[in-house]
Amino acid sequence: MRALRFHSYGEPADVLRLDETATPPEPGPGQVRIAVEACGLTPADWAICGGLHAGELPRGIGLEAAGTVAALGPDVTGVAIGDPVFGPTVYTGASAGAADQVVLRTWFPRPAGLGAVEAAALPMAVETAYRGLAALGDVAGKRVLISGAGTTIGFAAVQIAVRLGARVVASAGKTYADALEGFGAEVVPYGKGLGKRVGSVDLVLDTAPVGVMPELLTTVTDPADIVTVSDFAALKDLGVRSTDMNLRYDVLGEYAALAAAGGFTVPIAGTYPLESWREPLAISRSGQARGKHVLIP
Repeated sequence: MRALRFHSYGEPADVLRLDETATPPEPGPGQVRIAVEACGLTPADWAICGGLHAGELPRGIGLEAAGTVAALGPDVTGVAIGDPVFGPTVYTGASAGAADQVVLRTWFPRPAGLGAVEAAALPMAVETAYRGLAALGDVAGKRVLISGAGTTIGFAAVQIAVRLGARVVASAGKTYADALEGFGAEVVPYGKGLGKRVGSVDLVLDTAPVGVMPELLTTVTDPADIVTVSDFAALKDLGVRSTDMNLRYDVLGEYAALAAAGGFTVPIAGTYPLESWREPLAISRSGQARGKHVLIP
């Protein structure tokens, strides 16, 4: 089995390598192993290479995957060998989703009409966006700014917030401006002067790269009206809030069904063979990801 993993911590380009491993991972109680058809990449993968969630080495990357069930762990019911599924991976072992096979602790059926690539792009973006909006509280009828709406999390958050009844303002560049407007959002360009362009809002979900917080603070009356999923320094220094740790994977089935019906999407920037992993890594690290990058084992 091939697995993209690292044997020491450091820069991903320096420490990652495509290994051949003797046996695939064994699913434990309540787990399944899947033959991976697609693995979504996220900035968290690169952070894990640098020591986030440190543990015994070697370690793998790839926090989200889609494929077909290849093995069932003890006490697993309701799913059969060969079923198409997707979900967040078990990534704390010697390999993860960027491999030929991976173990899932939480999984959902892949609806007809939803491809493996599109399914693999959902877990991290949907879960983080939904949890961030939940931390804001009731957004129905409120003017809500989604900062960084061109990121995969922000793009998902705009769609979710509109479904929850918010009046959404989305800060984004030209790449996805038309799509965001099509969802019902008011789109404003990101960058210097963002606060003046936005004006006053009730709540802010910040999914943008670090640096925009001073502008966001001018749009609200209380820093606690801002929830960030990216600017962790602001949590200590500026009084903005973070999400809790109650992960919201429970909504993935709902949003997969919407995606299969054409009612929800996470933009796919590119797909790559597993052995070409350096290409999406370089694009992601350049800050120009412009959507989800997906490995195809």
